[in-house]
Amino acid sequence: MAVATTNRMTGEERREHVLAAAKREFAENGYHATSTTRIAKRAGISQPYIYALFPDKRTLFLAVYDATVARVTAAFVAAAESVEGIDEKLAAMGEAYSEFLEDRVELQCQLQAHAAAAGDPDLQADIRAGFSSIWRAVAKATGADQERLVAFFAYGMLLNVGAALDLPEVAEKGC
Repeated sequence: MAVATTNRMTGEERREHVLAAAKREFAENGYHATSTTRIAKRAGISQPYIYALFPDKRTLFLAVYDATVARVTAAFVAAAESVEGIDEKLAAMGEAYSEFLEDRVELQCQLQAHAAAAGDPDLQADIRAGFSSIWRAVAKATGADQERLVAFFAYGMLLNVGAALDLPEVAEKGC
């Protein structure tokens, strides 16, 4: 008699699977409108299992946001390391960011995090810390002064809004 084998996920794989499901739900519905029941359903698990992985919805939301911050930061740092000069580093980072603008879920996830933080003091400090860490990474990787950093991030936010709203006049300019 043959023994059936199953491809069971490890705990870490299951955690990543739940994070991916949560990312899509939070991106589509925002923090407050997303339930752990919907995340569990999308992930194909029971709701109580979410709480075995994350103590609460807030922690899960922040884990999704932290992963987004880590991806953006890594892309920026890698781009900056590929060229010399402040302006060239900022341009390379802008080019690297264009991939995030093309990923609707990634973009919505960032925007939902900022919106949630703007209206929820309980989330604001953590979301602010994540955004600030990207700011510091860009400053360190480029050596840009405050004025250039403000211009870089302001343009990035314009591109975020342009991509989210499908504004062709913004999209045509690109990074």
